[in-house]
Amino acid sequence: MNWKDDLRHTTGILRPMRAEQADTAQGFHALHEAALAPGAMATKEKELVALAIAISKQCTDCIGFHIKAAIQAGASRDEVAETVNVCVLMNGGPGYMYGAKAMEAYDQLA
Repeated sequence: MNWKDDLRHTTGILRPMRAEQADTAQGFHALHEAALAPGAMATKEKELVALAIAISKQCTDCIGFHIKAAIQAGASRDEVAETVNVCVLMNGGPGYMYGAKAMEAYDQLA
């Protein structure tokens, strides 16, 4: 999988939806910004939590976007790997498989 191309594709298919459903898109964006803003937890930690949920929900698009954001927030490969380890603990085989995808995404997007 080419994560850069995949994220570009997903971004492209979201554009018409953002235009057609502007209120929902703006609301989701505002929620996204508020939830991931630094507070008691830093943005990096929040992105790692979001990544863990993306792995658990088996959402490859979410994995890609949250890996990219975690990297931008300063997450190291080791921090991502430990996040994956917790996903394997909590999700077993599916956590292992989607965790491997997350590590591939990290390697391609870092």
